[in-house]
Amino acid sequence: MSTASVVTFTGGMPDIANHAHQQPQGTLDWVGMSGIHQPFTILDAGRASPVHGEAQVYVDLADAQAKGIHMSRLYLQLEAMASGEALTPRTLHALLAGLLESHDDLSTRAFVEIRFQHFVRRQALKSDNSGWASYPVRIRAQLKDGKSFVELGVDVTYSSTCPCSAALARQLIQQQFEEDFATSGKVDAEAVRAWLGTEQGVVATPHSQRSVAEVLTTLADDLDEFPITALVDLLEGTLKTPVQAAVKREDEQEFARLNGQNLMFCEDAGRKIKGALLEDDRVEDFWVRINHYESLHGHDAVAVVTAGRADGYAPIP
Repeated sequence: MSTASVVTFTGGMPDIANHAHQQPQGTLDWVGMSGIHQPFTILDAGRASPVHGEAQVYVDLADAQAKGIHMSRLYLQLEAMASGEALTPRTLHALLAGLLESHDDLSTRAFVEIRFQHFVRRQALKSDNSGWASYPVRIRAQLKDGKSFVELGVDVTYSSTCPCSAALARQLIQQQFEEDFATSGKVDAEAVRAWLGTEQGVVATPHSQRSVAEVLTTLADDLDEFPITALVDLLEGTLKTPVQAAVKREDEQEFARLNGQNLMFCEDAGRKIKGALLEDDRVEDFWVRINHYESLHGHDAVAVVTAGRADGYAPIP
């Protein structure tokens, strides 16, 4: 059976994308563009900040006889939104509606994702110095079945010290203490203090590693801005061992203390973040992947946690 199409013209020029097949060709879940480099202005914490974003934007092709969608309309609407207004949940809802309106004869769903680096000035733990911390951010929005929703994702890097390794290190220190002091009959406090300041005194240390919490949230409908900094602060405040920018010796010592006071397996980190997000009214749903990039093993330790909603994120790695 023939699948030929009739040539159509727009503005006196052939319009191949606007051809209609004589026979159905099948529908497509998503069609659009990715890798779009675009400046955006992000509204966060009451401030409008310029960022360099990389976007992808799609609609579905629900008309089985249509040759394709109107790619240029996707790009031009994204560019118009980015040039004219700050990026907020409200402007993303409007963009999705506009994408569908421009394809009202072809599509029933729309999707947009924007990725960029979010910079926050961070004070050192103890010294008077400060430096920039960078966080990968992804903002996604989707319109389907007449309802649109907006997602905010951030990655937070932190240090995780293994509780098991810490216990094993303490045991070795105890054994070394017995070996060095048991025969003396009594222990002199000053001698012990001096001993603890030597490599012989701290004969073993627990292993720790750089770790990353990948967090994706569905935002509440009534937000006027993206709570990027607030979400980062919540995650770092919950984990308590975020990586640092400016570091002097007093800062490194404090970082060591924080690691020693906040030992955690990947399971511990996942439970902590889950508890914090469940208490946050700005978050309707969430998916979290904890990655501990092991220094002991050649592989990683991973935990995944969701809010557990029946119609929410699937608990997949």
